[in-house]
Amino acid sequence: MTKITAAITAVGGYVPETKLTNFDLEKMVDTNDEWIRSRTGISERRILKEPGKGSSDMAVPAIEEILRKKGLDPKEIDCIICATVTPDMIFPATANIIADKIGATNAWGYDMSAACSGFLFALSTGAMYIESGRYKKVIVVGVDKMSAIIDYTDRTTCIIFGDGAGAVLLEPSTDGLGIQDTIMKSDGSGRHYLHIKAGGSLKPATAETVAAREHFAYQEGQAVFKFAVKGMADVSAELLERNNLTGDDIAWLVPHQANLRIIDATANRMGLAKEKVMINIQKYGNTTAATLPLCLWDWEKQLNKGDKIVLAAFGGGFTWGATLLTWAY
Repeated sequence: MTKITAAITAVGGYVPETKLTNFDLEKMVDTNDEWIRSRTGISERRILKEPGKGSSDMAVPAIEEILRKKGLDPKEIDCIICATVTPDMIFPATANIIADKIGATNAWGYDMSAACSGFLFALSTGAMYIESGRYKKVIVVGVDKMSAIIDYTDRTTCIIFGDGAGAVLLEPSTDGLGIQDTIMKSDGSGRHYLHIKAGGSLKPATAETVAAREHFAYQEGQAVFKFAVKGMADVSAELLERNNLTGDDIAWLVPHQANLRIIDATANRMGLAKEKVMINIQKYGNTTAATLPLCLWDWEKQLNKGDKIVLAAFGGGFTWGATLLTWAY
């Protein structure tokens, strides 16, 4: 029996037009351009400012780009998995809203919450639907409107995050292309260092939680940085080792765009030259679940069929992982 693998056959992306530069942030909080760039690598980020717009409004154009590229009718889509920590609303799932907006009336779908690792977790899940033979066309979209949950009086978090969406189409391959291997990890003790304090069932929204600014992302930067450097680097190296590969075999590393120093540490651990590492953090910041597909979107024209690519991420939870794939087109 021929083995079916899940191949990425198209990518799409979307970032809002409004730019929030480091110089803009200098006027909002006690920070400066040199401090931000030297510690994170970020120069600007995109912000979805239009009132009444949510994560689905960024995911839709990213997916519609895929439909145009492939000449697909939205009704051909079997399933939509949306990785996000900023859903349009607590329920229904943003994936359902996206399906309605694009006219994917035959698709079912759901949201996946794994913070910055969300796209990688959703990609692995979507791949299983393809590999099983159950579905032929699965959309995986990573989208976050981080500006909705960032406190712009907190200089430690507001400099990092931006808004954006990226999506991929997964289809079956019998040529050995597509996703080859994945390692996923999680450690719930990490919740103490990166979370939103209120708004869930543990601490529902009240006038007091709003006044205390407890509905914004909270991060203990040093602890998260330490875990992220080790987690992303370890899992990427483990992935190469168990597939008998070295950095020389890898065409591209697609790292989560959280911090330039974390990216550099991961590349060094894998023995990868800088020119093999996708970096766009300087113009988008950390778009959480959207960073990996936005990199693929930005670099699509430089990717060649047969390229071995490693995607790696680390996020709140803690969650982290790495995926090895062979580019299919």
